Amino acid sequence: MKNVPTLDIRRYDTDRDAFVAELGAAYREFGFCCISGHGIARELIDGSYNVFQRFFALPTETKMKYHVAGSGGARGYTPFKVETAKDSQYADLKEFWHIGREIPRDSKFADVMPPNLWPSEVPGFKQYGYGLYEALDQLGTRVLRALALHIDQPENFFEDKTDVGNSILRPIHYPPITRDTGSDEHGPNVRAGAHEDINFITLLVGASAEGLEVLSDGEWLPITTEGDAIVVNIGDMLQRLSNHVYPSTSHRVVNPQNENARKPRYSVPFFLHPNPDVVLDPLDSCITPDNPRRYDTSINSHEYLLQRLREIKLI
Repeated sequence: MKNVPTLDIRRYDTDRDAFVAELGAAYREFGFCCISGHGIARELIDGSYNVFQRFFALPTETKMKYHVAGSGGARGYTPFKVETAKDSQYADLKEFWHIGREIPRDSKFADVMPPNLWPSEVPGFKQYGYGLYEALDQLGTRVLRALALHIDQPENFFEDKTDVGNSILRPIHYPPITRDTGSDEHGPNVRAGAHEDINFITLLVGASAEGLEVLSDGEWLPITTEGDAIVVNIGDMLQRLSNHVYPSTSHRVVNPQNENARKPRYSVPFFLHPNPDVVLDPLDSCITPDNPRRYDTSINSHEYLLQRLREIKLI
């Protein structure tokens, strides 16, 4: 059975050409790769999961204080059964929180990147939540350097396109699956429906239970990580910019077929977005006779984001 590979990002500094080639090949085939050797402290990851779990354990009325109606869940809390995978009949069985980039309130992007909310009921939430945000942002920048080289761009090609990116850290809580929350009689047997991500790349740190699957050649492959590996996948914006050299692959979260289905699942993806004004036209280096230009219309990343948020019923 095929497996999504795990690659040690430290090889970018010691064995660059081979690492870039292997990383590029993994993304061309799967749209996914697992990254080890990233140096993000275990204490930061565990501490983050701890504060997120403590928040989700709060009473619903307390959590709803942080729900900003009409905001598309851009910051703060989004309750169960709001987000719906594109074209899906069922809402996803999850609640989540959004942490965004801290930017000066006089920034030109302030109108589309609101200030963060921080729950006063959970000590350490801001320290751990924003600490993990910054660590994953820096790791994503390193992955993008290798991806840039693979498509014949300068190593720092993405850096001025993501330095004020509208990136999101999304702690998610999937409740234990019961007859009431989801079974074949009461709706889907899937915690999060099949979907592709919207952004440049997604970094998923330490999912607490199995269930993540990626679609490859018509088959669903389970993604399992070893040790400290972080799952990193391509989103639709990078697929468009790379003219599909880097595919944005369908993935889903299914219920484990064992006792873990009756346990809650926690997951913390980081969605690395470009700056809101980045134009997502296919790069010349990704247009070839074998891969002709696939998009004729221009769109910037903020317009693209709004279009997609409407499709998944967040706005």
